[in-house]
Amino acid sequence: MGKVVNSSIENYKNLLKNYIMTQDERSLYGVEMMSKSFLKNNILPEEIVNLHIQALVELYPSLAEEIKHSMNFLLEAMISYGVKQQEIQALKEQQIAIKSEISVAAEMQNTLLKTEVPTIDGLDIGVISTPAHQMNGDYYHFVRGKSGLLGLAIADVIGKGIPAALCMSMIKYAIDSYPEESMNTNGILENLNRVVERNVDPSMFITMIYAKYFPSVSKLKFSSAGHEPGFYYRASEGKFEELKTKGLALGIMPDVDYQEYELEMDLNDMVIFLTDGVTECRDNNRFIEVQEVLDVIQEHKDNTAQEIVNHVFKYFERLQDFQLRDDFTLIILRKVV
Repeated sequence: MGKVVNSSIENYKNLLKNYIMTQDERSLYGVEMMSKSFLKNNILPEEIVNLHIQALVELYPSLAEEIKHSMNFLLEAMISYGVKQQEIQALKEQQIAIKSEISVAAEMQNTLLKTEVPTIDGLDIGVISTPAHQMNGDYYHFVRGKSGLLGLAIADVIGKGIPAALCMSMIKYAIDSYPEESMNTNGILENLNRVVERNVDPSMFITMIYAKYFPSVSKLKFSSAGHEPGFYYRASEGKFEELKTKGLALGIMPDVDYQEYELEMDLNDMVIFLTDGVTECRDNNRFIEVQEVLDVIQEHKDNTAQEIVNHVFKYFERLQDFQLRDDFTLIILRKVV
């Protein structure tokens, strides 16, 4: 028993005796003060129970054996309780350390993957990307080419947390190293696929769409590596079309050929790119239909691209009681001139 407990036996005995005789609440106040001292000195629960047993035996030497046995039983229970309490405290400290590390990693992710939305002639761009937790498993990146063209990547890493963040950082810097002007979108994906397949754990792979917009001819070229299909809004008809694409996710096989697709955008046409956190939103146990996403976009089609993506996010955030179940990324490109 610790020195603090030994020095407290007489004091505790007097408080106990006074309370048993009088039920005076001042004795309870005295115990409260002693408890603060116990906490300060990290006195374990079983030591306090043992203190109580000693004081009780000294006050009542002829205490019934049944009571003594019951107190010993309580002591054993408190010993087990103390061990479990220490284990729980150790786990809590580990959780705090892990949360701190994740927080630092999230800040690093924001710094490493930060990308500015560029100004492109004749194009209105709206983007929103919100993680369901601290680390974002979604990724988007803009590259402005020398001749004014726009390069755009949107991806979803299958595998979350710090490894996913490191993987996305590798992808970002690989993209930045490519000669944007001379490489086709399918060539970029083929190069990225080799990078991922050689350097990323086999349990992790990436879906991605890479697109390039050429403002001088209002053309969008794009390729997909197993990513969620995008949509094209044809303003003249007021209708949405699914961008049907083929392509294996990055990192599954070493040598994959990707196909490049092309479309020409007219005034007020929109291209919608997204991740499955948008199309797989749930309202209680009901999965949201893709058409519901398009309906919200249609409803706000006269707003700016950024206002549209904000409306879509707020709509589905409310639908999920402000608790996102998956990372949410939505990008809209709208031709305005």
